Amino acid sequence: MANPENNLKLRALGFPISSKVPTHWYNLVADFPEPMPPYLNPRTHEPVQPEDLEPLFPKSLIAMEMSQERYIEIPQRVRELYSSYRPSPLFRAHNLERELGTKAHVYFKYEGNSPAGSHKPNSALAQAYFNAIEGTTRLTTETGAGQWGASLSMACALLGLTAEVWQVRSSYDSKPYRRMQMEVYGAQCHSSPSELTEAGRALRARDPETSGSLGMAISEAVESAVKDPQAHYALGSVLNLVLIQQSVIGEEALVQLQEAGEVSAPDVVFGCAGGGSNLGGLAASFIGQNLREGTRTRVVACEPAACPSMTKGEYRYDYGDVVGLTPMMKMYTLGSDFVPDPIHAGGLRYHGMAPMVSHAYHLGLMEAKAFAQEDTFAAGVEFARAEGIIPAPESTHAVAGALEYLRDGSSHEGEVVLIGLSGNGVLDLPAYHQVLDVDGDTAAEEVSR
Repeated sequence: MANPENNLKLRALGFPISSKVPTHWYNLVADFPEPMPPYLNPRTHEPVQPEDLEPLFPKSLIAMEMSQERYIEIPQRVRELYSSYRPSPLFRAHNLERELGTKAHVYFKYEGNSPAGSHKPNSALAQAYFNAIEGTTRLTTETGAGQWGASLSMACALLGLTAEVWQVRSSYDSKPYRRMQMEVYGAQCHSSPSELTEAGRALRARDPETSGSLGMAISEAVESAVKDPQAHYALGSVLNLVLIQQSVIGEEALVQLQEAGEVSAPDVVFGCAGGGSNLGGLAASFIGQNLREGTRTRVVACEPAACPSMTKGEYRYDYGDVVGLTPMMKMYTLGSDFVPDPIHAGGLRYHGMAPMVSHAYHLGLMEAKAFAQEDTFAAGVEFARAEGIIPAPESTHAVAGALEYLRDGSSHEGEVVLIGLSGNGVLDLPAYHQVLDVDGDTAAEEVSR
């Protein structure tokens, strides 16, 4: 009797490659050939001292921010919290390879299986832990698309803290499920700019119809924290301490690629770039390996054309927020007062790039390219139909970069390509739906023609 499966197009999903939760975070600062420019006090313009940061952060996180050590031990309690979703899986994208007709080995490191659906808990759990052990009872923060706000809300719930989140107005309005997710975890979530802070009121008076920006939301969260002696501020990207805590992504990937039988370092790594947390967390380990061992992995930062801080910005000192409450950092920036057009990838709407990533880019240790929103969603749909996972809008930028590279006309035989899939897009389906026609045709099909 004929096997009906013979008439089907078999599309077996790849098996995940998992290792162990790392015992240490990695700090790229230790391997830079030139030291990073120091942060500057916003009032004196002198290099920031640890005591300057104490109104915002606990001492343990300040020490991490200023650390020059290559490896920093992950506390046992944080490793236990990580173990609910880490190590995150590394998948071989067999179906995507087949669809593209490429001879490259394409992998993706998937962070969307965390409880909050993205890579953000890697830092949220660590920051909440260090605050809790030093007696902080409340954390304030900003969020763009909502992944960071949801992650910090979850972390605070697990570690006995309260969370207050200022979400960029455009995302607050277009992504209500993120706010609901934060509220389920017990957090308060406000549309930013709000009437709750001096900074928010001033910004609303200047432009009542503003769509908001991460720089505005940061100003509100910082102001709220410094006025409360029981509170500290938590940041989801940009700072060294965040990229260090996110390095679990790259440290796992190093081991997982070896376990997958890849005897050499990956040829190209693609990561989405907004503030730098996912990109830095994935890429720093490979850049460090290049510097220490002479490997030649290319790292490509894939940013939105609507907010192209690396490809269009200037490398200079700038504030991390609109009002000027944060330290000045040397970074690729579009200006702290830059308000990007609302885009679905709200997590990539920050005006500047993390100083650590900016320094690596300035030294020529990585590349950057900007992608239009319609191209990134087309790539996301194509990836979902091949691999079954709907990427977060932010992640689609990395997918778009990889697809463009793999379609450049070369065979790429034997190459190893790694894509950072920073989260899942389940709560972003309305954004995907906007790129789908009623007859089911998609922009992805146009791109593949």
